[in-house]
Amino acid sequence: MPTLLIASRNAHKAEEIAAILSDSFAVQTLAKFPAAPEVVEDGGTFAANAVKKATEIAAWLDCQARLDFVLADDSGLAVDALGGAPGVHSARYAGGESNAPDGANNAKLLRELADVADESRGAQFQCVLALVALGQAAEVKTFEGICRGRIAQAQAGQGGFGYDPLFVPDAHELSFAELGREVKNAISHRAQALAKLAEYFR
Repeated sequence: MPTLLIASRNAHKAEEIAAILSDSFAVQTLAKFPAAPEVVEDGGTFAANAVKKATEIAAWLDCQARLDFVLADDSGLAVDALGGAPGVHSARYAGGESNAPDGANNAKLLRELADVADESRGAQFQCVLALVALGQAAEVKTFEGICRGRIAQAQAGQGGFGYDPLFVPDAHELSFAELGREVKNAISHRAQALAKLAEYFR
């Protein structure tokens, strides 16, 4: 079974990816590599950030660990009425140059959409995965997933993380935070990107 490192310090994100991929890979996270460099996510797109993270971590790891692949993820929320914001700034939407607590990001989003009617609150979660084989950092494969939905008028649910309490996916009446991990892992933007990754390996 190939060994894959998820290049993320976001424990929630790493757990979500590992839960979906665990049957296909021996999964590790950056928690096992505390000395790994912090990658500055200054790209203008999810793809640019994911590729940068994957290649920089792979270059640092090469010959240091018995791993086969590095997988990096960049993802976020794009709201139609806000011209695609918060986009690549999703994690730091309320924090300027640094990441902000989920509650602060959600509160800012609700303020920005305070005067937007339900029918105009369309949004999508987007995810781009970048895969690098150790020793072949110049070769990067990317996989994208998109989950359409809408932003609710108020937060609901205790599960998930990030904007999950506000995002209601199409064909559902409950938020990601209410639907639970099993449903989310079947329909989310990240699940769709990971399904493409699995198909690539098949």
